[in-house]
Amino acid sequence: MNRLSRIPRFTLPILCMLAAGAATASESPPAMQVHDLASPFVAVWERNVGKSDEEFVRDFKATVASRFPQFYGVARYEGKKSEAERDAEIVAARAEFAGMRAAYVNKVGRFKQELPVHVASFRKLFPDYEARNPLWFVHSLGEMDGGKRRLDGKLEFIFGADQMVKVHKENNEAYFFHHELFHDYQPMQCERWPVWASLWQEGMASYAAKVLNPNATDEEMMLHLPLNMVPDTQKQMRRALDDLYAKLDSTDQDAYSGLFLRKGDNSGMPARRGYYLGVLVAEEAARTMSVQQLARLDCEAVRPVVFAAVERLRAEHAGAAR
Repeated sequence: MNRLSRIPRFTLPILCMLAAGAATASESPPAMQVHDLASPFVAVWERNVGKSDEEFVRDFKATVASRFPQFYGVARYEGKKSEAERDAEIVAARAEFAGMRAAYVNKVGRFKQELPVHVASFRKLFPDYEARNPLWFVHSLGEMDGGKRRLDGKLEFIFGADQMVKVHKENNEAYFFHHELFHDYQPMQCERWPVWASLWQEGMASYAAKVLNPNATDEEMMLHLPLNMVPDTQKQMRRALDDLYAKLDSTDQDAYSGLFLRKGDNSGMPARRGYYLGVLVAEEAARTMSVQQLARLDCEAVRPVVFAAVERLRAEHAGAAR
């Protein structure tokens, strides 16, 4: 696997010692509140074996979906998804569950054991992380492995056990947990969300997780999707950085999609390359500020930091191309 090599191996011990010195010893921070809807999905599936899809859907909606209607309901799709389409997704989740049941149950058990460990290690780097937002642990009906969703005007922190099984398999998930915990921690909320804001948000989450997991592989960092994304971006780095620089202020969905979504664009460069470029930008910014300082920057302060970092990277690769 390709590794991001510019993060020095001594960074983590130094930052952890600094963080430990800043933490107060008077009392432990509160534990994260978790709403577990992933486990009840197993119970719904088991007690409906041999019953119709209609009975399964009815049971799921009554005992699971009703506890988190902001996520499972169709109102958030604003007419783009019907109740019948949602029911079809529930039926599809039921159909595939037999083949993933053992891995899913194992993932649920590991999640309950590992989350407190990962929160504790995250707090060594960010001792002021209070975990005030409750976490929803769900069967996401194929939507997500982890992240934030704005539901009924509120950002909800969600982990999807089903996608964690499919995407992460049995890989070490420490990097994934730390990446998502950083999203919960970072206070940056912008009125507008141009490319530079997404680049910083994802790049900083990846950089912070990499500091905590310096040996994480591209696969653990999800930089292997699509295949060879990192080496294929490195082969045309100068072009990738020029393209990125031109799009930093863009709020165009196509610009965002090409950099951060699997469908990519027609540029001939890898899809999702923004995640890798974002780490390089955060890494470049970390030459002059600590990871804790970078994490606390607001939107107004972030933009010039991102532009300056991209400009330095462009200059560096322009010189290397000569």
